Amino acid sequence: MTSAVESKQGRLAGKVAIVTGAASGFGAGIATQFVAEGARVVIADLNGEGAEALAAALGDAAKGVRADVSRDADVAALAEAALAFGGRIDILVNNAGVGQGPQPLESLAEAEFDRLFAVNAKSVYLTARHIVPAMKAAKAGAILNIASTGGVSPRPNLAWYNASKGWMITATRAMAIELARWSVRVNAINPVAGDTPLLATFMGEDTPEARARILTTIPLRRLSTPADIAATAVFLCSDEAAMITGVALEVDGGRCL
Repeated sequence: MTSAVESKQGRLAGKVAIVTGAASGFGAGIATQFVAEGARVVIADLNGEGAEALAAALGDAAKGVRADVSRDADVAALAEAALAFGGRIDILVNNAGVGQGPQPLESLAEAEFDRLFAVNAKSVYLTARHIVPAMKAAKAGAILNIASTGGVSPRPNLAWYNASKGWMITATRAMAIELARWSVRVNAINPVAGDTPLLATFMGEDTPEARARILTTIPLRRLSTPADIAATAVFLCSDEAAMITGVALEVDGGRCL
């Protein structure tokens, strides 16, 4: 099968990557650009059909896997599938995440709080549990966590989402300092609100007026895009960033200034 994205000897040539939450949004952008840069990519998503559809569009360099990254058994199976597909795991992108609707912090239902932290925090622990051992054995690897500007400069009425992303940023730094002795780098990206399916969740409604309110808080006056995040992800996971670890890089149009 030929790829819909022409593979080349790019910055990730020969690398094997897992991208979670990759059937749509930022994850799909990252997976697509990784293939364009020469990587073989396992596209993991709770939406298994979406993951398989994107993999089919990208060709032989991609494989779709249904996975609930908040479940240990699913993450173990994901790691096994990646090793079977590529023989090793060089790159892990923890992109899967969920949002919350805007509301006072005391009103969020306990079940929704549990889901936020299961997907946005526990998944990072689970992927580390099942993938880090292979990276340690290889004495190489790059882990990239997709966090949020909300973890640095919280927006009101999104308290527990903000907190989950702040957790991810701290986890990134803790992982980086512990894994450095095995030459495993760990970084994060903090996107500003993006033009993705999650946008309506954060705003409560996706209307021109709601988007205009968001844009007033971003100095460059536009939302982030999957292409913006993918370009940064390629750099941070490539050998060009070999001396960068423990960084949480804002890709935010100046929002955190």
